[in-house]
Amino acid sequence: MDFTISPRIEDFRARIARFVADEVMPVEADRANWDAHGNIAHPPLEALRAKAKAQGLWCLQLARETGGQGLGKMGMAVCYEEMNRSIFGPVVFNSAAPDDGNMMVLEKIATPEQKARWLAPIVAGKVRSAFAMTEPHPGGGSDPGMMLTTATKKGDRYVIEGRKWFITGAAEAQHFILLARTSDDPRRGLTAFLFDRDEPGWHIARRIPIMGPEEHGGHCELVFEGLELPEDRILLGEGMGLKVTQIRLGPARLTHCMRWLGLAKRCTEIAREYAEDRHGFGVRLADRESIQIKLGDLAMGIEIGRLLVMKAAWELDRGGFAKKEVSMAKIHVANLLHKAADVAIQINGARGYSQDTVLEWIYRYARQARLVDGADEVHQMVLNRHLADEGRDFWHWDSTSG
Repeated sequence: MDFTISPRIEDFRARIARFVADEVMPVEADRANWDAHGNIAHPPLEALRAKAKAQGLWCLQLARETGGQGLGKMGMAVCYEEMNRSIFGPVVFNSAAPDDGNMMVLEKIATPEQKARWLAPIVAGKVRSAFAMTEPHPGGGSDPGMMLTTATKKGDRYVIEGRKWFITGAAEAQHFILLARTSDDPRRGLTAFLFDRDEPGWHIARRIPIMGPEEHGGHCELVFEGLELPEDRILLGEGMGLKVTQIRLGPARLTHCMRWLGLAKRCTEIAREYAEDRHGFGVRLADRESIQIKLGDLAMGIEIGRLLVMKAAWELDRGGFAKKEVSMAKIHVANLLHKAADVAIQINGARGYSQDTVLEWIYRYARQARLVDGADEVHQMVLNRHLADEGRDFWHWDSTSG
């Protein structure tokens, strides 16, 4: 495993770092540029997106023929970390969830016709998208096998009935990927469909209030009451919905971790800057051993997270599934982000708890990290299953033949 990055990736990393510092951070610093939900407002966002496109920093994660730069997962890990030095960074480069994961899965499995109709507008930044899978109890969540939303075939069309909730970005999404049950087969019972916001037979029941700041479009509850979709809206084939979720969610979990590492570093940066300048009882905070221990521990945790993410990215780039690696990264980095925000607030004191810095924003945002795309406990169970199946080989080293 060689994690040395190429000169091309380093060039993208350095350019992104400069763009975030020179263009995005000043916009973030002015609260007039924020919307009512704690995200960047649309006018400054569109201005920054135009600049990112002009500098060739747009959709770097996608293949060249799709409109990106083909960075691969390891290149994405390097660049996404830099993007999320700012809380507004990823969306500026069209690398934020849920569009990021939706674009990557459509690029991988959609037909040419589906790519032209559903993917290209997201890549161009003309529309936003959402992935509608999670359901209220007793429906499907981390266990998609519990899914209750149905797609019943009538003639050459499928009629959708059911409910989804906590669907990220739904209030502003135009294009949706929807998971619904088409049979009771335990492995081939789910099917993925594409639909447009303007089609009849469904509506948004509510935008669910949450503790943290929101992505554009919030987290919504959707109701399907006879949405009719033709057969050409199916992704990958009828009964292949579980496969679609596996293809989408594994890399998407990892891209969350890539971005969260950037936020964790930002927390450490704010904490260090304050500790360097703040004095109390005749001693500078940075000179106190207790502060040094906290910051040193965070630095180590961030580096462990980077190594876990990079190993998972390396495994994906070479064609593996990286199930263990992604689960380990997801658990560690989600908890690291929450810890980094908490420690930084503690060091900053009342300043950290106020809105004079973005620490309180990151702290509220960080709590969801241990829930989204699989709670900690789900990933810990996944790792235990691998341990039960593999025994001591759980920790094996790959070796070259010959």
